[in-house]
Amino acid sequence: MRLALHPERVVTFIVDRNINYTNVCVNKCSFCAFYKDEGDEEAYIIDEGVLMEKIRETISLGGTQILMQGGLHPALDLSYYTSMLQKIKKEFTINVHGFSPPEIAYMAAKAGLTVRDTLAALKDAGLDSIPGGGAEILSDRVRSAISPRKINTAAWLQVMREAHLLGMRTTATMMFGTIETPEDIAAHLEAVWRLQAETGGFTAFIPWTFQPGGSPLGRTAGHATAADYLRVLALCRLYLDNVDNIQASWVTQGIKTAQVALRFGANDFGSTMIEENVVKAAGVAFMVTKNDIINAIRSSGFKPAQRDTFYNVLNYF
Repeated sequence: MRLALHPERVVTFIVDRNINYTNVCVNKCSFCAFYKDEGDEEAYIIDEGVLMEKIRETISLGGTQILMQGGLHPALDLSYYTSMLQKIKKEFTINVHGFSPPEIAYMAAKAGLTVRDTLAALKDAGLDSIPGGGAEILSDRVRSAISPRKINTAAWLQVMREAHLLGMRTTATMMFGTIETPEDIAAHLEAVWRLQAETGGFTAFIPWTFQPGGSPLGRTAGHATAADYLRVLALCRLYLDNVDNIQASWVTQGIKTAQVALRFGANDFGSTMIEENVVKAAGVAFMVTKNDIINAIRSSGFKPAQRDTFYNVLNYF
């Protein structure tokens, strides 16, 4: 299936940076080791100067995208996000891939606006595309157990639907390895497949495994193995025949398993991830360079290529 969809045998990657603008979050998901309460000593909202310097450094390293995500901070309103986007776009030419569906739904609720109007305001301010975070497993049975304060399945899908209808492209993700059953995974894939059939707005699908370190859920939930990861990745490639790209997750699996994933359905190596904090908070800190990714792709028998957010190839290696 992978070769049928991508017969040119190219494996892509993007140079970007994860920037978490705050670690304060009211959702307090049981699987998360990153969030803080508003009054915690380690709680923060990113300083504007620090943010701009991070973006400047990303561009100097050949980056074409910043991934902007954060917690649901009760003190931040929609104007904070639109102002931040406007300042970024005024100073830099870079794609802003930002704000997962839970963040957008929270912004809309606080502002008393519809999701569509909130997305339109963010888009006008400079938001280019939306990451698929906050999906975990699109099964309300699972969500009510591991993240009861987070938006439900219908709300996650509705944010994505509205974004697609506004002409914005998004990714979709799936975090597995907690308490879900195979039926829950199938329900998740079916929900993504159906929305893609309706809108065509997903550029890629990214399955990854729960990292138990440091989280309350980690003390009770199981742990998905590399074999589990590869088996589910293969299922994703077979099931989601209307989503062009499946992304390997070296961030959670390490570069060797990500290489193997290229033979299990993945055609994209994800990001160089100049910075990553959420998975690191769970005690997993794989590090790779751009050259590591290029060499890993090439030694797996594929042709490495740097892409942009929308899977346009910028450079072959």
